[in-house]
Amino acid sequence: RPDIRWVMTRDMPAILNIERQSHAFPWCEEDFLKRLRRREKGYIGMVIKQEEKVVGFMIFRLRKKKLNVLKLAVHADFRLQKVGTAMINELISRLSAHRRNVITIKIRENNLDAQLFFRRMKFQAISVLRNYFSDSGEDAYLFEYKLLELE
Repeated sequence: RPDIRWVMTRDMPAILNIERQSHAFPWCEEDFLKRLRRREKGYIGMVIKQEEKVVGFMIFRLRKKKLNVLKLAVHADFRLQKVGTAMINELISRLSAHRRNVITIKIRENNLDAQLFFRRMKFQAISVLRNYFSDSGEDAYLFEYKLLELE
């Protein structure tokens, strides 16, 4: 079973390395810290470790009725090994029919790998956000996962 836990300060070098190899427009350390220092605003970071090595991370925000994923990335050497699946399953396990029952993520239109991954995880593209990314002017797809109500 993968080891998933809260982000700690000592994880930042590994997170930044994974971020740089994963995204065309990576966040810098200050982008991460600006959010992770604001727990009162609902920002949460988690890492996934294998053999004591951070192999992936996610940053998400708790909202009243949903979770918004801001970042999810897996080290290149550990892709296609169910690391991302384990992280999303961790988020899904935090949903409840009575409280937060939706997970959303905005994905760049040219990030086909992410789009296919989230479709496999039962997310649906529900809208297109035109010119969403200020760094590239690129559109985003808003993907959503809804916890099914049990009758």
